[in-house]
Amino acid sequence: MLTNSLLTAHSRSVSIAASPRTVFDLVSDPQALPRWAPGVARAVRVEGDDWIVENDQGEIRLTVRTSPDHGTVDLLTAENQGVFTRVLPNGEGSEYQFTMLFPAEVPDDAVAAQMTVVEGELEAVRALCE
Repeated sequence: MLTNSLLTAHSRSVSIAASPRTVFDLVSDPQALPRWAPGVARAVRVEGDDWIVENDQGEIRLTVRTSPDHGTVDLLTAENQGVFTRVLPNGEGSEYQFTMLFPAEVPDDAVAAQMTVVEGELEAVRALCE
C-alpha cells in the first residue's frame, strides 16, 4: 500500500548584486557558515569527507554536495535531509535560492519561524557578497 510520504517544500530567494561565482564561493564553503548562518553553525570542522557543525543543539554531521557547473550547494544529514540551494545568474548579478523540506507534522508556525531565519540568512549572504 502506497502512502503519501512527501515532504512539504518551502523556498526563499534573494537577488544579489554580485557575480554567481562570488556567491557560490561563499555559500559552498562550509567554514563560512558561521558568517551567514550562525544559528546553524557556531563552529565548523572537517571530519573525513563530512563536516561537523556545532550549534546550540549540539553537533550535526553534514555532507556538502556542490556543483560549480550547476550552481548547486546542498547541505545534507545522513538521512539526506537538509537544505538544497542554487546560485543562478540574474542579469549582472545573482539569485540565491534556498529550499527546505519539512515533514507534514511540523506545525505551520514552526515552519514560518524557520523560514524567517532563512530570510535573515539570505540577507546575510547578500551583505557579505555585495
